[in-house]
Amino acid sequence: MIDVVFGVDVGTSSTKGVVVDTAGRILGEAVHSHVVDRPRPGHVEMDAHVWWDEFVSLAAELLDRDDVTVRAVGVSGMGPCTLLVDDAGEPVRPAVLYGVDTRAEEQIARLNRELGSETVFRRCGSALSSQAVGPKLAWISEREPGVWARARRLFMPASWLAHRLTGAYVLDLHSASQCTPLFDIHEQRWIPEWAEHIAPGIELPPLRWPGEEAGRVNTPVAGVPAGTPVIVGTIDAWSEAISVGGHGVGDLMLMYGTTMFLVNTVDRLVTSPSMWSTVGALPGTRCLAGGMATSGAVTDWLGHLFGDVDLGVLFDEAAASPPGANGLVMLPYFAGERTPVMDPDARGVIAGLTLGHTRADLMRAALEATAYGVRHNVETMLAAGADIRRIVAVGGGTRGGLWPQIVSDVTGLEQIVARTTIGASYGAAFLAAGLIGRPDIAAWNPAESVVRPDPATAGVYDRRFTQYRVLYESTTAVTHALAHDQNTGREVDTP
Repeated sequence: MIDVVFGVDVGTSSTKGVVVDTAGRILGEAVHSHVVDRPRPGHVEMDAHVWWDEFVSLAAELLDRDDVTVRAVGVSGMGPCTLLVDDAGEPVRPAVLYGVDTRAEEQIARLNRELGSETVFRRCGSALSSQAVGPKLAWISEREPGVWARARRLFMPASWLAHRLTGAYVLDLHSASQCTPLFDIHEQRWIPEWAEHIAPGIELPPLRWPGEEAGRVNTPVAGVPAGTPVIVGTIDAWSEAISVGGHGVGDLMLMYGTTMFLVNTVDRLVTSPSMWSTVGALPGTRCLAGGMATSGAVTDWLGHLFGDVDLGVLFDEAAASPPGANGLVMLPYFAGERTPVMDPDARGVIAGLTLGHTRADLMRAALEATAYGVRHNVETMLAAGADIRRIVAVGGGTRGGLWPQIVSDVTGLEQIVARTTIGASYGAAFLAAGLIGRPDIAAWNPAESVVRPDPATAGVYDRRFTQYRVLYESTTAVTHALAHDQNTGREVDTP
């Protein structure tokens, strides 16, 4: 029998499972796709029962074999999400997702007035934004009082899976640090007076580090025996960083997924009003982080728009389009934008279109738009005092190499790509392995290649990046007006 750990990550577009032996070798992996609900503009939700159902189905698929013994379970998931449950532990409404859900603008403004925006930033390390949990709790309280009256506890995908497996009610310190303004970044604890002000009646969970044991499986689940330890888990981007050894001081992780995420681990608290300061995934660590609202979501959208063309085909075509996409610049703000723009009413823009442009150019422009967003984030991080010495890339978007190459060309920065880039589920498995041994991520997942910038592209990308920045500033009045019409359901005027 082979001792294994089972890692599961709930993402925006799918849930991934991986079976890993104690040396880090992958013995099996699977992906179950899902879609989030978008009941109205700015609202992005998901039924939490899907998270549990997919965990069970992945376990049944990957652990139905006679040669393995599951020794520990790792969990992670998208976040910060806002899932409220009742006294019986049943969700009272669909979970409100992370910063792609922009419904709580009014609550952000009100809480800034009531608590003081500078006080919130100083105490929590981050300004209130669409990423923060607190305003979304306030939105539910105000807009859905009947739902709120039944709500008792707060979960995120990882803590929900851990709870369903073990009965434990815990949350990791990193996830808590994104519950602004409920968490004190300096004292690393809940702020009871602000929690009572924003979320009266909600029992906030005890806090632990992501790799600590949440509890043990109380009932066998599809190949996971009773008594198996389960970690507390954390948000996917931080688990992704763990998976490639990108959580040392000076490391910057770039996560290529449905959204693009950046996590820089620092040796002290570093803050920026347009970035997020958080607790890290490992004890004693702190991070400065950023996240774009879309990246892979735009390439998926283009694939559907072009008639469900295979993305591999579109990436191959994009590789044939020259740097600069034959004179196109795209703003990738198709779901608003998180850092460093912090503009939920930003919208996507494609500038420079002519009748001569092809779908290859549009795909190239989308990949380049993400790269411009990465450069904007990195420059903002450095201006705030970030410590970036090494960059590691992870996620499905690293496959094939085109996207990381474009990002390196646009930013002028090298990226390390590890042998295994499947991401958060592997990171969750690694953290779970810590419950039964002392694994070494450098041995589990060594670096395999380095992506180096092509200096020949620097000129065109410097020009395009300047145009990218100017394009946002020049179109904001129009895109905000359009966003207002979209959000209010206002019909377009007709002659």
